[in-house]
Amino acid sequence: MTKIRQGLTGVVMAAALCWPAMTVAQAPAQDQASASGNASALPLDQLLTKTVHEAWVASGRNEDKFLTMVQQLAELSAQNRGITLPNTPEAGAKFGDWIKKESRKDPDQLLYAVVDHAVRYVGKSQAAVTPAAK
Repeated sequence: MTKIRQGLTGVVMAAALCWPAMTVAQAPAQDQASASGNASALPLDQLLTKTVHEAWVASGRNEDKFLTMVQQLAELSAQNRGITLPNTPEAGAKFGDWIKKESRKDPDQLLYAVVDHAVRYVGKSQAAVTPAAK
């Protein structure tokens, strides 16, 4: 179990560093995975039911694949909640720290639940970001 946690810590730190490069205004996660030819990515319907530990194992304990899973779930969560994720190193660090902290608390919780909480913690409502232009 310690090896898993050490690996997960590395993955989360990588996510924190890479997060600012991601944008929410991209194509839906499922389309992105198929468009990029990333055959290793799980279909979104399967990924939604994976625990943190199961997702880590499903990634082959590969940080890049796990990060892809986290990105898919973050995009889905942000889109569903109407949230824009700030594109800053601080936001990336905050996001990564939240995932690391919550994943350590309970690796048997759904990865989507952890990512969704991180999106709400770091993100900003699109209504608050852009003035109502109706």
